[in-house]
Amino acid sequence: MKAVIALGANIGNPQENLDVAVALLKEATDVIAVSNYYQTAPVGGPEQPDYLNAVCIIESELPAMDLLSLLHGIEKSMGRERLEHWGPRTIDLDLIQFGTLLSKSDELQLPHPRAHERRFVLEPWLEIEPEAILLTHGRISQLLEQLPKSS
Repeated sequence: MKAVIALGANIGNPQENLDVAVALLKEATDVIAVSNYYQTAPVGGPEQPDYLNAVCIIESELPAMDLLSLLHGIEKSMGRERLEHWGPRTIDLDLIQFGTLLSKSDELQLPHPRAHERRFVLEPWLEIEPEAILLTHGRISQLLEQLPKSS
């Protein structure tokens, strides 16, 4: 099933961290496309360095919760520590959309509940999938047009 994954990093060597995360995804799934890397200001949380963000599209036969566990395992293997909500991180992998699955469980909300308001997710996604649609919200291109430049 097709999945959209957002990647972000802002401590250590963010570019290298994104490269490693993509390489690990390629070992565990079929990576179809990876966007360019975008430098973005942090949203919320404490004072911290800018992020590098990207989006990749994968194909995976894993059930959604197993794919989420895989993403968390990659984060953990790369030294991700969840010390502060929206704090700096070596790597962040968010499952944005998984096929047409809708989920509101505590463990997994799909599509990602804030994806529609995050330029750092929508811009790289649009780059690699110009006709993309975020379930429950509509075309990525239209969502981007509605966002302020700083989101």
